[in-house]
Amino acid sequence: MRIYSDKDKKELISITCNKCKKIIKVEDGIVKEGCFCGNSQFGYFSNKDGMKYSFDLCEECYDKMIAEFAIPAETEEVYEML
Repeated sequence: MRIYSDKDKKELISITCNKCKKIIKVEDGIVKEGCFCGNSQFGYFSNKDGMKYSFDLCEECYDKMIAEFAIPAETEEVYEML
């Protein structure tokens, strides 16, 4: 769950894990630790047609979630450009 200082969502002030309620570190609007931001908008042929869901997970809750997948999530190493 994200909290912003204004209704236009320009300045992020805090994030709380939706699963365990851990406070995720935010400094000057920048997320300072692992955080998964999930967004899904359901469409036609779904029981959730027209609904949009948003949530945040701390890294520990994210790891627990993907550990339960029957087919593992694809991963690849990403390098920063200098």
